Amino acid sequence: MERNGPGETRTTPPVAKADGLKEALSAIRETYLQDGRPWVVGFSGGKDSTCTLQLIWEALRMLPAEQRAKPIHVISSNTLVETPAIVSYIRGTIAAIARAGKVDGLNVSARLVEPIVEESFWVNLLGRGYPAPSTKFRWCTERLKISPADRFIKNQVATYGEVVLALGVRSSESATRAQVMSMRKIEGTRLRTHKKLAGALVFAPIEAWTTDDVWSYLLQNADTPWGSDNNDLAAMYRTADAECPLVVDTTTPSCGNSRFGCWVCTVVTRDKSMEAMVDSGAIWMEALLAIRDELADTQRSARRLEVRSARKLDGRVLLKNHGNELALGPYTFAYCKELLAKVLTAQRDLPPEANDFELITDAELLEIRRIWRSERHDWEDTLPRIYEACFGKRWFSVSEASADSEEDAEIVDRTALEFDIPELLMRKLIDTERRTYGLRRRSDIFKKLNDVLDRDWRDQAALLADLAAMDS
Repeated sequence: MERNGPGETRTTPPVAKADGLKEALSAIRETYLQDGRPWVVGFSGGKDSTCTLQLIWEALRMLPAEQRAKPIHVISSNTLVETPAIVSYIRGTIAAIARAGKVDGLNVSARLVEPIVEESFWVNLLGRGYPAPSTKFRWCTERLKISPADRFIKNQVATYGEVVLALGVRSSESATRAQVMSMRKIEGTRLRTHKKLAGALVFAPIEAWTTDDVWSYLLQNADTPWGSDNNDLAAMYRTADAECPLVVDTTTPSCGNSRFGCWVCTVVTRDKSMEAMVDSGAIWMEALLAIRDELADTQRSARRLEVRSARKLDGRVLLKNHGNELALGPYTFAYCKELLAKVLTAQRDLPPEANDFELITDAELLEIRRIWRSERHDWEDTLPRIYEACFGKRWFSVSEASADSEEDAEIVDRTALEFDIPELLMRKLIDTERRTYGLRRRSDIFKKLNDVLDRDWRDQAALLADLAAMDS
């Protein structure tokens, strides 16, 4: 028996179902020819998306050349925190798909879709202090996977009016999936409307296929049109827990327990993928594994109190469990600075075999610096200094304005200490004033200052002590 995913097993070899294959190829050709809508094909490199793309390719090659003009956009997600092996594999496969489309006379384009810098993992975690994702707060899926794919689809809809979104989704994946797929069908077609994207019509060529059907097709047609070998894909699945699909909405299974997910993922208990890579000789990935494990450790109760603020991002202090426990906010600024240094050190120590793999990009560092200075009141402009300490060279030149701000910070912090006022409160009041300085109308400046003053400015120790006193 071979394991295909959670709760799925199959015998080897499977038996192909000729009728199901014939029906799928016919459905693809008919749907392709029935209108002028371009197609967007979601491709993750897993078994279902590979099967779907390969079926589409095979069906369209059966058509006369003059009937293959309709555009087909193959998209794959790069979260910017994929494991190095997956990044290399997907980049190579996307390039191969584009080349093979030209050779076979198909109007195929292929590209990676990525999160915009403001929504990237490190900008949210290190910049804004979002805690590492968990099953209760999985903020990453929407920003890193759904939004980039949706953004591309919306752009195509804006250009063409409507598009067909071809996905490798199957009813047998789960009861929820089957229920969703039974809804929103367009009468007289094989299409259904998308749950939230107006103008996107969903087509699922392997909707009725089982896992056995998928592997039957892949292994009996092992050589893909773009040059990869499905036997290699099967070999990966023999040691995998699940696949990581292209996620286009909240009903699509995410990477949860997958070995093929992001290297920073803390939703899984252990990162078996990186552990296996380290065991196979990629010793340099131990630094990545250490960062991932540290992020997971911040979810322990005792550690949470050390690295997370008592206030939410909007400044509120909230209680949970009937008022007996603080509902903690983002990572503290001090911890974000500490963690950034570890990420940059790991990036500095990447070996030549890591090729062009990046842990964090310059664009992300620029955005993190902006957030630190404007939202976390980092007058000292510490990000360039952290970078210089890690790499031994300047990445940003530290301007005179930064030097002035550092001197100002010393004066303000000393004054705050003298009058027993929270340092952050003083900085926030001054930054609030600065944002309206020079405007012709400043009628709401007092309201903004009052909003700052109305917040609870007790430090974390005081909050915990008062909470304990309430319990006694």
